[in-house]
Amino acid sequence: MFYKDNKNVEIMEHPLIKHKISRLRDSETGTYEFRSLIEEIAMLEAYEALRDLPLVDIEVETPIEKCMTPTIDGKKLAIVPILRAGLGMVNGIHALVPSAKVGHIGLYRDPETHLPHEYYCKLPDPIDQRLIVLLDPMLATGGSAVEAVNFIKQHGGKHIKFMCIIAAPEGLENLMNAHPDIEIYVGNLDRGLNDNAYIMPGLGDAGDRIFGTK
Repeated sequence: MFYKDNKNVEIMEHPLIKHKISRLRDSETGTYEFRSLIEEIAMLEAYEALRDLPLVDIEVETPIEKCMTPTIDGKKLAIVPILRAGLGMVNGIHALVPSAKVGHIGLYRDPETHLPHEYYCKLPDPIDQRLIVLLDPMLATGGSAVEAVNFIKQHGGKHIKFMCIIAAPEGLENLMNAHPDIEIYVGNLDRGLNDNAYIMPGLGDAGDRIFGTK
């Protein structure tokens, strides 16, 4: 496969992630369960994606004695969902790192050209000093992800990880080519895109299913 030799791309193989994605795909899965599954998968992916979080030593008094022990440097993490579907993944990561700051990038896809258009961008400051985890459940054409990374870099962001739950090969390849320096974490790589640029077999419109607007 085109991504096999790229050390910056990780396709998740954990059985729990695969099982939960199968539940996401089911058209009978309701809004509440769908939203919960998105959060759970995001948490499982983040466990892997955040394995290199920076640590600082702090003094703690145990029941036995004082000691220096490592803790996450919370000021160094920024979670940035691509609106609106990316919001569904935020709580899963916040459960792991409650001190993380949250930014937002708003993009919509033109229904005819399938090209992304920005309508909002607000990032934690100073963004250049943070590890940035960019979130979107679906990586279809890759257009929105590519533009979102562009915006982050334009604002000074340097260390970027992208997390998605489902990706199409077309989108993954486009993101890899446009931004070879970022790390990409994918829950499952699907077959491809249909004529409307929807992922097959996919799981439908993630935003509609998360927020119950389908």
